[in-house]
Amino acid sequence: MSRPPLTPSVHDRELLAAVRPPDWVNPLPKRRYHLVVLGGGTAGLVTAAGAAGLGASVALVERSLLGGDCLNVGCVPSKALLASAHAAAAVRRAPELGVRLGGAVAVDFPSVMERMRALRAAIAPHDSAARFRQLGVDVFLGGGRFVGPREIAVGEARLRFSRAVIATGGRPHVPAVPGLAEAGFRTNESIFDLTELPPRLAVVGGGPIGCELAQAFARLGSRVTLLQRDGQLLPREEREAAELLLAALRADGIDVRLGASVERVESADGAKRLWVASPTGSTAVEVDEILVAAGRRPNVEGLGLEAAGVAYGERGVVVDDRLRTTNRRVFAAGDVAMAHQFTHLADATARIAIQNALFPFKRRASRLVLPWCTFTEPEIAHVGLRVDEARQRGLAVEEVSVPFAEVDRARLGGESSGFARMLVESRSGRILGATIAGAHAGELISEVSVAMAGGLTLGALAGVIHPYPTRAEVLRKAGDAWNRRRLTPRAKGLLGRYLAWFR
Repeated sequence: MSRPPLTPSVHDRELLAAVRPPDWVNPLPKRRYHLVVLGGGTAGLVTAAGAAGLGASVALVERSLLGGDCLNVGCVPSKALLASAHAAAAVRRAPELGVRLGGAVAVDFPSVMERMRALRAAIAPHDSAARFRQLGVDVFLGGGRFVGPREIAVGEARLRFSRAVIATGGRPHVPAVPGLAEAGFRTNESIFDLTELPPRLAVVGGGPIGCELAQAFARLGSRVTLLQRDGQLLPREEREAAELLLAALRADGIDVRLGASVERVESADGAKRLWVASPTGSTAVEVDEILVAAGRRPNVEGLGLEAAGVAYGERGVVVDDRLRTTNRRVFAAGDVAMAHQFTHLADATARIAIQNALFPFKRRASRLVLPWCTFTEPEIAHVGLRVDEARQRGLAVEEVSVPFAEVDRARLGGESSGFARMLVESRSGRILGATIAGAHAGELISEVSVAMAGGLTLGALAGVIHPYPTRAEVLRKAGDAWNRRRLTPRAKGLLGRYLAWFR
């Protein structure tokens, strides 16, 4: 659960001054807290701030860096890196839009990383120890563990609570590959420490993190090999969306190998050699750096959960639909307890945990409408059910797809690849899910999420006015297509007879 030290740049010193102040002195514990929050990532910070804002006495415990993965080694640094990589790709594509540039695109990788660190440091005060102290939260920096069903220890301090929330997050899963540790590798926890671009990079894992960073480093100038054990990138996405992304990654020059697993790793003449098994046989891949992006594991070790009577397993802390653990006074939120590990879900579950821990009116996690997005180009976004999941539940469903090639703004912007696919209940037209693959899919999926949360039908989207020309018109077109589909032959006949009579 500890991370390697950050690089000693001026921006990282600013970051550490906010999220792990070297001169921080833990406060004297109160006699009892309404709420003790274990973990200072997104879920923990939202829980602590929200409860304190409602007047509760709150203690927040973090053993590493406040801000958790999202600020320090996740969303913030990765999206800063992606912005630079997308800019490089856009410049290379400029001739397609009639814009001629002199010379080749030059990427200054050290400047790219310095920009990322500056942005991260600028955002850090929002998650800082000083800010939370100002909010009235007692911030304890150090390893926290349960020493009883209603008590947490941080060093010599004892924090007694009426309720507690476990929000310790997750960490990268590192597969047991012979020679990998000896050769050396990076995960999302250390890849952003780089100051020089690796000429050759192997990315092990074709999920969201692997695909995003593979594309980013390829566009910044690395020769990238992406190794995915599954036969599809992004296994939980629709195959058509995954294949669209596969084509885009290969167009960026990435050597994508599906059905490929790493058998062993060796060090060879200053390089790293991966022996890769695939359907076509075993081959060697030589690289300068290895990025392991093979999934994540919940942080449950060293928390004293047994002392608190809190059950847990490989998938994390066991919770019910109200996020309560097997100790009725202890709740859990975020990556440590959720099957899907997203910052926005950590935020949403934290809000549920606050209400359910402190108030009698309970909310259920199963009622959340959860969208997500992989921020590659094209973006792959999803919300709700897939068609196979709906049919497994015995639901009668239909799909409506609209290609972006039919949307004027997409064509005019040179971004017409991809589609929007809506899954609806056959009888009612209620939206059950959607996949959007293409530019700005992450923004478009939010409108679908609002519609689903409001119980709207796909036909209702046909009546929503969007500015012309925008990519959001794809949703209106989907609504129009659904309404046309529902116009039965009998209804068409009645309309025809009416119009024949109409004068």
